[in-house]
Amino acid sequence: MKKIVLTGGGTAGHVTPNLALLPHLRKAGWEVSYIGTRDGMERGLIEPTGVPYYAVQAGKLRRYADLKNLSDPFRVVQGAFQAVRLLRTLGPDVVFAKGGFVSVPVVYGAALCRIPVVLHESDLTPGLANKLCAPFARAVCTTFPETAKAMRRGVCTGTPLRDELFLGQRARGLAAFGFSGKKPVLLVTGGSSGAQAINAALRGSLPALLPDMDVLHLCGKGNLDKTLSGVSGYHQAEYLREEMRDAFACADAVVSRAGSNTLCELLALKKPSLLIPYPRGASRGDQEENAASFASRGLADVLEQKDLSPSSLQEAVRALLRHREALRARMDASPAANGTQAVLGILAQCAKASR
Repeated sequence: MKKIVLTGGGTAGHVTPNLALLPHLRKAGWEVSYIGTRDGMERGLIEPTGVPYYAVQAGKLRRYADLKNLSDPFRVVQGAFQAVRLLRTLGPDVVFAKGGFVSVPVVYGAALCRIPVVLHESDLTPGLANKLCAPFARAVCTTFPETAKAMRRGVCTGTPLRDELFLGQRARGLAAFGFSGKKPVLLVTGGSSGAQAINAALRGSLPALLPDMDVLHLCGKGNLDKTLSGVSGYHQAEYLREEMRDAFACADAVVSRAGSNTLCELLALKKPSLLIPYPRGASRGDQEENAASFASRGLADVLEQKDLSPSSLQEAVRALLRHREALRARMDASPAANGTQAVLGILAQCAKASR
């Protein structure tokens, strides 16, 4: 039986691709284990799946001055030796690391045990954790072709996506959100925690948009506007879980942030999109780079947050709906949307070579 250790954490984006791979690994007969941190959010996502979960120490990797930068390298070293002991016990044929600071001690431990490592980098430019891990990888799977070309042993695979994402039904979504289907449906989401700038601009533009389209607005926890309850053609929700597949299925166009996992989902589902990336300065700028790559390939429209207002959003949404078929055609021609099978193939090759 082939054995694999998955790792990655800190954000959902560092865990959900592992969850997408899990049913396929099990179906193929792999024995799967997971290494994360003791209190990391990854634990809450992995343990309900029944995958054995093990914890190691990990130091946060900061790009700014902080006294903890003096102590956290020792936590990484401690975590690496903890990982060595775990990996010698588990005996995996390969380690798959999705990123986040917990990946670093696990990858270092795998290198000490001479276990093949496969990384996955979702963003256009690698995060610090993957930069530190890349020298020890047999392959670096990427979402963006530019990233694969820039990295040693880079392979553009796309990002593994959950199977249930493709099981949505338009009719079920229209019924769930109270839409007739006679007008285009615009899905607006600012990510799991919402986006105040997008929420404000959208709500300011509703009087102009609603005569021509229905709007499904995922506004984030605590961001519902009770004054808009019952407005015809407008449905707001803090977030969706199982219903998200039907939300995508009934959407004719999407307004979204530009996180890499979201972009892969939009590309795989062929959803014409207006991207409003999280701005540089409030982040390391990865969303702006992701959005620029999609725009340069003609796969999405982009509206920078500094230019966002009710009027600019209204104008950009109308332009998106006018040429959505051209965007969809370019998406149809774009490779590597769902990376599940490509990543599985690389993992199988590395496991075979290690035996």
